[in-house]
Amino acid sequence: MKLILIIATLFFSTKIKAQVQKQFINPNELIKPSGYTHVVVTKNANTTIYIAGEVPFNSKGELIGKGDFRAQVIQVYENMKAALIATGADFNDVVKMNTYIGNYNPEYLKIVREVRSMYLSKENPPANTTVGVVLSPDVLIEMEAIAVLK
Repeated sequence: MKLILIIATLFFSTKIKAQVQKQFINPNELIKPSGYTHVVVTKNANTTIYIAGEVPFNSKGELIGKGDFRAQVIQVYENMKAALIATGADFNDVVKMNTYIGNYNPEYLKIVREVRSMYLSKENPPANTTVGVVLSPDVLIEMEAIAVLK
């Protein structure tokens, strides 16, 4: 009986592992990454999309909005949008976001909220964590997200 349970357990655990597929995507609209992937999609019954910390650089690697927090927030949301579109998702599919604000200032949080309202659902916004951190000298914001498709 134990042998049958062991074989059944191995069979089903192998079958479950085989059903999960991973896809690593680096959209052309985003800067070519070094040491990370912009988007990771896992597929099983649902598709889960993991978007790396996006910063305010365009696809040419140029910083957008040096010294302009609002411009940087908009660029980061545009980068998120490009990453989501590359997977067939949109902001309505985002379930979790992490926002990292460099040189934290309470006024920055107000700007993030204003810009966020232009992209995210007002009825069902994703869970979000916002923290003040030390980033690269000219980078004032970084964001990452998790989205789920059915």
